[in-house]
Amino acid sequence: IPKVDILVTLETFFKEVKQTVFECETVSIRGFGSFTVKKRAAKKGRNIKKNEVVNIPEHYIPTFKPAKEFMVAIKSVKVKKLEIPK
Repeated sequence: IPKVDILVTLETFFKEVKQTVFECETVSIRGFGSFTVKKRAAKKGRNIKKNEVVNIPEHYIPTFKPAKEFMVAIKSVKVKKLEIPK
């Protein structure tokens, strides 16, 4: 398969996943995981530089929950720590 076709397919797939999540629907990929939206409650934060309390309004965030079989597979593999060349 040409790389261009793969790129177009993946870009289209991710565009559809994002659009579906924007509509507050869940996207589940069997054996991989689920993309969802969670609502975060309003809370008080702190601006350390100015030493003042900041109100953070309620908002939505995208989340990903890996599938159970994916997590089991990852835990059973010994992952090497990658070293970044300087």
